[in-house]
Amino acid sequence: MPSTKTLPLIKDAERLENRLKEIPAVPGVYLMRDEGDRILYIGKSKKLRNRVRSYFRESQNLSARIALMVQQVREIEFIATDTEAEALALEANLVKQHQPYFNVLLKDDKKYPYLCITWSEEYPRIFITRKRRASSAKDRYYGPYVDTGALRSTLHLIKRIFPLRQRPQPLFKDRPCLNYDIGRCVGVCQGLTSPEEYRKIIQKVAMIFQGRTQELLDILEPQMEQAAEDLNFETAARIRDQIKGLQSLSAGQKVSLPDDTVSRDAIALAAGTQHACVQLFQIRAGQLVGRLGFIAEIPAQLPLAKGGQELSQSLEKGGQELSQLSLSSPPWQGGEGGVDAGAILQRVLEEHYQNVESVEIPSEISVQYELPEAEILADWLTNRKGRKVTILTPQRQTKAELIEMVERNAEYELARMQRLGDRNSQAMEDLAELLDLPELPHRIEGYDISHIQGSDAVASRVVFIDGLPANQHYRHYKIKNPEIKSGHSDDFASLAEVIGRRFRKNKEKESSATNNVRDLTDQSNENELSNLGLRQEVSSLSSVSHTISDKPDLIMIDGGKGQLSAVVAVLREMNLLDELRVVSLAKQREEIFLPGESLPLPTNSEQPGVQLLRRVRDEAHRFAVSFHRDQRSQRMKRSRLDEIPGLGHHRQKLLLAHFRSIDYLRLATPEQLAEVSGIGPRLAQQVYDYFHP
Repeated sequence: MPSTKTLPLIKDAERLENRLKEIPAVPGVYLMRDEGDRILYIGKSKKLRNRVRSYFRESQNLSARIALMVQQVREIEFIATDTEAEALALEANLVKQHQPYFNVLLKDDKKYPYLCITWSEEYPRIFITRKRRASSAKDRYYGPYVDTGALRSTLHLIKRIFPLRQRPQPLFKDRPCLNYDIGRCVGVCQGLTSPEEYRKIIQKVAMIFQGRTQELLDILEPQMEQAAEDLNFETAARIRDQIKGLQSLSAGQKVSLPDDTVSRDAIALAAGTQHACVQLFQIRAGQLVGRLGFIAEIPAQLPLAKGGQELSQSLEKGGQELSQLSLSSPPWQGGEGGVDAGAILQRVLEEHYQNVESVEIPSEISVQYELPEAEILADWLTNRKGRKVTILTPQRQTKAELIEMVERNAEYELARMQRLGDRNSQAMEDLAELLDLPELPHRIEGYDISHIQGSDAVASRVVFIDGLPANQHYRHYKIKNPEIKSGHSDDFASLAEVIGRRFRKNKEKESSATNNVRDLTDQSNENELSNLGLRQEVSSLSSVSHTISDKPDLIMIDGGKGQLSAVVAVLREMNLLDELRVVSLAKQREEIFLPGESLPLPTNSEQPGVQLLRRVRDEAHRFAVSFHRDQRSQRMKRSRLDEIPGLGHHRQKLLLAHFRSIDYLRLATPEQLAEVSGIGPRLAQQVYDYFHP
C-alpha cells in the first residue's frame, strides 16, 4: 500500500510555495506542526506571510535551535487577527495551553510567592500563596515576589495600618474578637461594616502593591486635613497614623533615581545551561517599590525522543551536526543552539503585563537586550494603558547602571539556584551509591502514619522529584481498616493498606492500558500501519501507559524493621517487590533498613544521601500530622446528633432550639420529642433509641 508519510516542507518546494501563498499578509498567529501533528512552535507577526517565509529562506541566518525546528515542520497553520495586539494576546494564550517544545516557556515551580486579593468574594481576603489559581477572573495576584520575608513584613505592617480582617474564620459566633475592640478589624465576621465600605479599604491596600503609594498618600492627606477642619479628630488621627505607616513602608527603599516623574520597569536576566533567572525591578516616583522574579526554561539542544530513537541526522544547512549543538556559550551571545535572550525577556514581559491592571503598566520599560517584537509589545501596552509606553535598551548613564544592577541580582539568584541544584544532585548520587540503585532516584515517595492511640488514623504520601518537594503529587489517606479505632492502633497494617491502595489501582490501570496498546498494535500491523489515525491512537495509548505507571525510583517508609516488613509483604503479594525499591528510616538513630536485612546500613547521619531521606521523612511526618489534626478537629466539631440516621442539620437545630442542650434532649421521652415541629413519632423513637440503647 502507498505510504502516507509526508516530507518536511523545506524538502518539498512545491507544497511549501503553495502553502505560503495561502497565508495572508495580515497580523496573526502561526503554528508549526511536525509529522505526528504535534505543535513545535507558535509565533506571532504583523505580516504572517513575510514572517513564515523568512524561516525557509536560505539566506536567513537562523539559530541552530530554530533551524532544527524548521527541519521537522510538515504543516503550518495560521489564525488571522485584526490587530497586532490581538495576535500578541492570542499567542500568549496558545503557548500557555500547548507548551510547544521550541517556544520559550516560563517555569512555574512554586518558587516565588504571590499576594492574592479575592475580589470575587463579598468581603475580599488578602493572603500570600505560591499557587496561582484561575478560579475567578476577578481575583488579583501581585508578584511573584523574590524576597518572601519582605513581602510578609509588608503585609504585616499593612494589617497594622489598615483595619482588615485578621482571621480566616470568626473566633466567636455572636460577637467580634479583640481585634475589633483595638481598631485592627472592622468586624467583618459579624457584618458590622458593609461590603462597599470594606472594599474601599482593600482598594487602598491594592494601591500599595500596584506601586501607587505616593498616589495613595496624596489622597489621604486632604482627607486628614478635612477631618481636622470638621473637628473629627479621631478620624484625622487614624488617617495620620496611616500616612506615617505608609511613609515608613517606603522609607527602606535603597534605590533612588533622579528622574522621579516617570514610572519605569527594568528587566534583565542571567542564564545557565538549563534555566534563566529573570529579575524585574519596579521603579515608581524614583524609588524601587517591587522586585519580581521569573524562571524560564532553556530548551535542550535535542528534541524529545521520537519513536524510541533520538534524532541523529545532521542539519542540511551548512552540514552542521546536531551533536555539535551546545549551550556552552550564553544564550544572549547567540551561541550554537542557544536561545535568544531578547525572546526570553519578551516572553516574561508578555506574561507579566497580561496579568496586571492598566494602572500598573509603567510609561517606560528598560530592557537588557533588544526584544524581537518590541514594537508589537509597545503598541499593545499603549492600548491597554491609554498612554504612550516606551521600550528602550539603555546603553549608558543612569538607566544603564540600573540595568546592570538588575542583571547582578539575577546572577545572584541564578548562582543560588545552581548551588541548590548541585546540593540535590550530590545527595541523589550519594543515596544511589549508598543503596546500590541502578540509577539516580529521580522520584522518591515517602509514607507515614499519624493517629492518637488509633483514633483518626491517617497516612500521608509525599513526593520528591530531583531532590525537591513536588507538592502537586502529595496525597492524604484515611485508614479504612475497621480494626483500627480509638484504643487500638496498628501501624504495620495501616502502612500495608496504604501501599496496597497506592499501587494496586495503579497496576490495574497500567495493565489495562498495556492490553489496549497490544490490541491496537496487532490491528495496525495487520493494516501495515496505513491508517494514520490508528497509529496516533497507538502512540497516545503508549504514552498513557507510561504515564499511568508513574512508579517511584525509591519508596521511603517512616519506621523500623516492622513497618518495612509489612510493606514488603504487600508488595510481594502484588508481584511488585522486584520492580520497586523500598527502605525504611528509623527516627531514633536515623538508621536505614533494607528488606531482608536484620541490621541497618552502616551510614553517617550527616552524609548527603541520608540527609535527603531525612528531609523526605520529615515532610511525610509533617503532612500526616497536619491532616490528622484536621480530621480530629472536624470530629470534635461534629455533633453527636450527626450519628442518628434520618436526622439532618435542620431538624437538629429544631431539637436543640426546643430542648436547649443535648443533656435535656437525652432525658426527653418519645412523646416529648414528637412534640417538636418537624419531628414525627417515628423519628422521635429513633432519637430516643439512640440515647437509650
